[in-house]
Formats: sequence, C-alpha cells, structure tokens
Amino acid sequence: MIPPPLQAILDLFSGCTENTRRDLLLLFAEQSRALTPEPGSCYTVETIRCDAICTDTVGIHLHYAAEAGCRFRVTLGPEVQTLTRALAAILCRGLEGATPQEVLGISPEIIDHCAGAVLVRQRSRTVYYMLSRMQEAVQQMLAQG
Repeated sequence: MIPPPLQAILDLFSGCTENTRRDLLLLFAEQSRALTPEPGSCYTVETIRCDAICTDTVGIHLHYAAEAGCRFRVTLGPEVQTLTRALAAILCRGLEGATPQEVLGISPEIIDHCAGAVLVRQRSRTVYYMLSRMQEAVQQMLAQG
C-alpha cells in the first residue's frame, strides 16, 4: 500500500505532459534544500556516504517513532543531480509518517511514474538510488531492534 502523502504526489504527476513533469521535478528539486536535518535533532539511523552510482555524497537521516512513523531528511552534496534532488524531496514528503513496512513495500515503479519513461531511460539505475537508500535505512533500523 502506498502511503497517502506519496499517493497524492503520484496523483499530481498522473497524466502530465513531459514539459509539466520536468517543471514539477524542478520544483521538487528546489524543495530538497528545505529537507535537511534539523539542527540538534536525533535520528534513529544516519548514513552518509558517496556511492559509485551517485555523483556526490548523500546523507539519509531517518527518525522513527511508533506513534509518528518514519521521517526522512537528506543531505545532498553540491554535485548531486537535479533528478536525484527531486526524488529525494518527493520521497521525504511522500513517506512522512509511513510505517517501516510501507517504506519497504514501495516499488521502484513509483520512480518511473514521477520521472517518466524518457528520464528513466536517460538516467538508468541512478533514479532508483534515493528509494533504495531510504529502504536500506529502514532495514538497518529494524535490524537494530
């Protein structure tokens, strides 16, 4: 099941022309700056690294509380591409309050829905990077008990 905030974002992308889709992605990319970790906040899992699949360092910061669900924040290096920034914002906003099971159940197909087939073909596997890192953080949290 897709969490309602993520479904609302997916609905926003439904039926968009490629030009509108690109404009929406640019707007979400700009929002990624506002989704950095809050100073002084404590996170359940934090992973900050530069993988070969991404152009710069990406930090995933997961706060989890049973009553409030998951809350992701991201730190993105200056070389991180616009599409990755957009997907980071989409996922941070869309997974707000989701259960760990909901996060782990998200199919990579949602990325195709937002980015569109043309961008997915151009960017190959890198468009799935943010989702896989967020799911990895949830798995790490669950493994910690």
